[in-house]
This record gives sequence, C-alpha cells and structure tokens, in this order.
Amino acid sequence: MVDASLISGFAALAGAAIGGLTSATTAWFTQRAMAQTQWSASENLRRQDIYRDFIEIASKCYIDALQHENPDVSGLVGLYAKISRMRVMSSTRIVEKAEQVAQKILDTYTEPDKSFVEMRSMVKDHAVDLLHDFSKACRLEYEQYRSRQL
Repeated sequence: MVDASLISGFAALAGAAIGGLTSATTAWFTQRAMAQTQWSASENLRRQDIYRDFIEIASKCYIDALQHENPDVSGLVGLYAKISRMRVMSSTRIVEKAEQVAQKILDTYTEPDKSFVEMRSMVKDHAVDLLHDFSKACRLEYEQYRSRQL
C-alpha cells in the first residue's frame, strides 16, 4: 500500500511544478507579445519616415522639373535611394506608385518650363498632385497594418 504522506507530498510537488511551468509559460508569451508589438511599432515608424522623406524629396524634384530643364541630379539620386529602401520593407504596390512618381518627374524635365501662371492654373486644376496615388497606397497599407494589429 502507498503511504498517504507520499501521495500528498507528490501532489504538492506536482502542483508546484505545474504552477511554476504555468507562470513561466505566461511570462514567455507576455514577453514575446510585447517584443512583437515593439518591433511592429518600430517598423511602422520606419515606414512613415521613409514615406515622409520620399514625399518631401519628390515634391522638391517635381517643382524643380516644372521650372528647369536641367535635372537636379542629387535630388533624383535621393529619390531613387528612398525607392530602394521601400523595396526592402514596403509592399509591391507602394514601390510601383513611387516608381510612377519618379518617372513622372523624369518626364517633366523633358517638357517645356512652366511659368508661374501655368503652375497656378495647374494647382487650380489639381494637376500638380503628383503624389496622390502614392499617398493613397501608403494610407491603405497603414490601415491594413493597423487592422492586423487590433
């Protein structure tokens, strides 16, 4: 026959082991979830920084292209550097829209320079909104990302 004190001792040890394992498992899952949340937030901020920088550079290059026939080479190099960074971390749709923006800027350099009156008319007709599709794609990506996080 098994001694009752052995059974209660074994039950106490088993209970302590199960409690310790449960506690360790809970801590591991909590730590993993926190690390994943921090990584996601960091990744989102990196994307936002790249998109913001791209929009600023593209805007400056486009205005330069509207006013001059000689390209701003350093601006264009910066623009393509941002596109390359997007290829690493963004969706194909974002990269395609960014490449379309860059192509439009390059094409604009081959067109005749625009006067202030012509640019004013373009603004009124919303023809200057070169970044509309790119911005829209970024917003869609952000909303999809956010919905996955919630």
